Amino acid sequence: MRLLLLELNEINFDHVRIYADRGHLPTFARLIEAHGIAETTSEREYDELEPWIQWVTAHTGRSLAEHGVFRLGDIVNHDIPQIWEQLEAEGLKVGAISPMNASNRCRDAAFFVPDPWTPTSVTGPALLRKLHEAVVQAVNDNAQSRVTASSAAWLLAGAMAYAHPSNYLHYSALAAAARKRPWAKALILDQLLADVFIKKVKQTRPDFASLFLNAGAHVQHHYMFNSAAYEGALSNPDWYVDGSDDPVLETYRLYDRIVGQVQRAFPDVRLMLATGLHQDPHDSVTYYWRLRDHGEFLRRHDVVFQSVEPRMSRDFVVICRDAEEAQRAEAMIGRICSLDGTPLFDVDNRGKDLFVMLTWPNDIPEDFQYRVGNAPIQGFRRDVAFVAIKNGGHNGTGYVIDTGAPSSDSTDRFALSELPTRIAAACGTSLH
Repeated sequence: MRLLLLELNEINFDHVRIYADRGHLPTFARLIEAHGIAETTSEREYDELEPWIQWVTAHTGRSLAEHGVFRLGDIVNHDIPQIWEQLEAEGLKVGAISPMNASNRCRDAAFFVPDPWTPTSVTGPALLRKLHEAVVQAVNDNAQSRVTASSAAWLLAGAMAYAHPSNYLHYSALAAAARKRPWAKALILDQLLADVFIKKVKQTRPDFASLFLNAGAHVQHHYMFNSAAYEGALSNPDWYVDGSDDPVLETYRLYDRIVGQVQRAFPDVRLMLATGLHQDPHDSVTYYWRLRDHGEFLRRHDVVFQSVEPRMSRDFVVICRDAEEAQRAEAMIGRICSLDGTPLFDVDNRGKDLFVMLTWPNDIPEDFQYRVGNAPIQGFRRDVAFVAIKNGGHNGTGYVIDTGAPSSDSTDRFALSELPTRIAAACGTSLH
């Protein structure tokens, strides 16, 4: 039996149940009623609860202590067998669309399109490679709402080639809403990835294929306080999002729609839904910021480096020529502080490169001042783009719905590291 894995990153199924009980999510309601929801467990320390850690576990069957991949994109530096090449070694045809922190090591994948943050190869036709390049640019420049003309052209070409006609009006409605409802851009991307996935699975008929969708995690992080399922006391300001909007429900409805489309396209295929982990409401007001031009900012502050690779949201990697240059770069970045001495950046020195996070959690008004050493400096607000107000935080419990599960009576709970073994068993084989 063929198996399709839908990776709905960080979705909170307690909230899904609330919306489903109110009649908003018919596909999820039917799946939960028929197959129940299993829970997965992962790391316990909060600093170790990151999707780029848990998805490596879900793809390799190894915990963080075993796989050691702590940063987004770092899987390319680790030679760890992943579920795709393991199944391929058993003679199965595999495919993947946007798996988080996964390296394309397949010999002959039906298709493999990496996530926007992991530098690994694309397996697919030229149009699919160009579409991936456009997605990388659009996602990494999202905080500045900047899409280049070339990227826009390839996104349009990709949509024309892969979008299903039944979704045309849906795309149009989301595009029209995107100016006032910025989360709509993430929904457009996930619908497009789903359309690409469905079309490639139809064309190539793999034995196993996975689709990773991230809009839910993005929207929960940014707008969970607006959710009708949220019962806390915090709220988002009106300049940030209209109080009458519920972006979380809009995203869950999209996923309900996508899951239904996958089931209708492949009625005889076993389906697994997995979240990796989930989000709970955040307990304070925390701002996220992103540098507009990472390299220019670092050079202006006398940081010597070879190159910079932006990662998700606040993060970026500074690549140096050797360990000595990395140490000097670390020291220079560490000197960039608020006037009260709070560092603006967190730096993880990994030898020849630095993983850097812009950690300042408060507002940055136009008159904000910081210092390098003892010299006060203005203009930081021009150097950064506002990303979001944090609404959701990570919880190590994840969820799985498996249409191969016999009934809703199941109260299964298992380690996330067991997922590859279960995938292999569903595909009629085992991992070695």
